[in-house]
Amino acid sequence: MTRPLHDPFDIGAPEPEIDIRQYLDGAAGFFGAAANVIMQLSNRPVGYGVVESPVESGNVMIHPIKRLRTTLTYLAVALLGTEEDRAAYREAVDSVHKYVRSRAGSTVKYNAFDPKLQLWVAACLYWGARDLYERMHGPMDEYDADAFYRHAARMGTTLQVRPDMWPTDRVAFDRYWEENLARTRIDPKIKAYFEDLIDLRMLPRPLQLTFGPLHRFFVTGLLPQHLRDEMGMTWTPRQDRLLARMLRVVGAAESVVPAPVRAFPLNVYLMDMRLRRRLGLRLV
Repeated sequence: MTRPLHDPFDIGAPEPEIDIRQYLDGAAGFFGAAANVIMQLSNRPVGYGVVESPVESGNVMIHPIKRLRTTLTYLAVALLGTEEDRAAYREAVDSVHKYVRSRAGSTVKYNAFDPKLQLWVAACLYWGARDLYERMHGPMDEYDADAFYRHAARMGTTLQVRPDMWPTDRVAFDRYWEENLARTRIDPKIKAYFEDLIDLRMLPRPLQLTFGPLHRFFVTGLLPQHLRDEMGMTWTPRQDRLLARMLRVVGAAESVVPAPVRAFPLNVYLMDMRLRRRLGLRLV
């Protein structure tokens, strides 16, 4: 099929013709979730905003299932939802984010409404999604890579990130990513939080012992080298080859199932959000 000949980054151009579901891997979310959280929170204001947040219901160490639901629902709404879905979820998230701001004596200043911090979080989500997709399925063609990149801006613009803040193209994004990743630092307070997250300390002890080592393997392998160094982690070429084989096997298995199955559980969380909204239940 001939693709439309327009510049996907021209503001006046029609939206790229892409079925975003074919680039969403539910399995990728499970493999990469914790590594992505570490990327996001390695930006110190983001990290301190999460660790010091007074919103107990959003604390993954206390309410891991609820936190998983709200996070995946946000991704589902941002990537798959209508404008009405996005507006409703933005309002719900904002009602919680208003409590996440530094106090007078805070070591690090932060505000959950800061669009620059939200841009970093969205950039981590895009980088992680692209990285895992390519590890599992190989690179996208240029057209789809551009279309996916443009669509990924919704992970920021669903909240307070202005469209003009999203880097103009993938080259500009890579420059933004390298510059900002190099500035990240993980201090002892945030590192302790990460260690608990990696070792699944929020789960019952038998689950920690059973799944913790494998979880640490995936987290370590999916982190950029700079953040491995910040965490004091080691990663060998042999481990890298093993991770690559595992992800290719999962990717091959996913490539033969229908798009709605590959998109699970994001599509299910989107339906759940719409049902909650219809019933007047809390969204976050």
